[in-house]
Amino acid sequence: MSCEDLVCARCAHPVAEGRCPLCRANRERLHRQGFGGFSPTVIILALVVLLFLSLVLRHLLGA
Repeated sequence: MSCEDLVCARCAHPVAEGRCPLCRANRERLHRQGFGGFSPTVIILALVVLLFLSLVLRHLLGA
């Protein structure tokens, strides 16, 4: 989620504009977070891919 998608509950403007202290604080928090945290969708997709690869390897090795 990015700050462009959020509307401040205090001033009712986009958080990306940073019009009030709450907007600015949340915008900074979101920018510090960056892409370090993976979304649940990405984690589930990675697990499905790993499961698929393990099944393919198991089939190829005949185990």
